[in-house]
Amino acid sequence: MELRRRRGALVLGLVFFATGAFVLGCFEYLTVLGWIVGLLALLVGGGVVLAERRPFRFHIGPNGMVLRVASLNRAVPWTEVDAIVLDQQVPTIGEKQPISSSLLLVPPTNSFVEGPLDGRSPVDGRPALILLDLADVRQSVDEVAAALARFAGSRFTDVRHLRRARFDSPDFNIRPGGYEPAQVDDLIRQGRDGLLIDQLLPRWAAKATFERARAELPASELGYDRTEVDSLLDELSVLIARSPSRGTQAG
Repeated sequence: MELRRRRGALVLGLVFFATGAFVLGCFEYLTVLGWIVGLLALLVGGGVVLAERRPFRFHIGPNGMVLRVASLNRAVPWTEVDAIVLDQQVPTIGEKQPISSSLLLVPPTNSFVEGPLDGRSPVDGRPALILLDLADVRQSVDEVAAALARFAGSRFTDVRHLRRARFDSPDFNIRPGGYEPAQVDDLIRQGRDGLLIDQLLPRWAAKATFERARAELPASELGYDRTEVDSLLDELSVLIARSPSRGTQAG
């Protein structure tokens, strides 16, 4: 599978560059502010164009990966990959931006991989090389995950599945005055169903229903720990609220 880089930023950079060149071309009529705006637009646009035109290659195949990303510019066989992880930002309340997803390469202890290991595997905390922000490629997160699952096998971990497993089998402590367990279990199942909706308006309706049911959660003499339940429901609520577009679903 050959990944292709998105070009949206390149178009924006060209617009800035052309705008700056046009403004500076009218030098006879420019004020000081005009010079400043023109130069800034030219510099910003030129910087974006140069960044977007840098060489890029990311091929995933049965023998490994052929990369021209980060600090790597060579073929990386699977024997040089101890783990490759699809990491995904943990959603937070109030955050409106799409959830960020990235690929991390964890090399074997006896292997040398070029570049700083400035990332951390969310699975076991080992140092990792940050390969790619998946928002920068045309393929969806699911397409990239499917290719890695096929070719990298057990080396590949998709943290979205780990998070989904948390929703499938939550393990809450029992506390006096906690939430009624059966009601919480039903609400989590309802939230998981909402994650599967791929149309915007029905998904929003599912979110509203979820929040109403959440506000009415009853207490029990012995029930699920309120803090633990609220933390999980916060995360589930944010995921349901995301538009069902590329890179935003829980998997």
